[in-house]
Amino acid sequence: MPNIKLDEQAIQQALIELNASTAQEWIIENGKLAKSFKFKNFQQAFGFMTMCALYAEKKDHHPEWFNVYNKVDVQLVTHDVAGLSAKDFDLAKKMDALAGGI
Repeated sequence: MPNIKLDEQAIQQALIELNASTAQEWIIENGKLAKSFKFKNFQQAFGFMTMCALYAEKKDHHPEWFNVYNKVDVQLVTHDVAGLSAKDFDLAKKMDALAGGI
């Protein structure tokens, strides 16, 4: 997947497509793709993070995230391009799929 910084129009289109199939939407916050995931307990939250970490490592694209008990706050940005790229939207889509399976 190419590391190309998306322009504002491409970001908005990708955001619409990403949010079309999720109950809780991703937002753009401080130039990053952001979402909070809430789980039943810490074990589920940590399991989600573990599955995401394995995918992120394969894609060489790592999230900025923060976990407290059953909540995982995620921010995605492609540091190599100083903005959002297709890699961020790919990882977000995968995170939604993994969260839905828990």
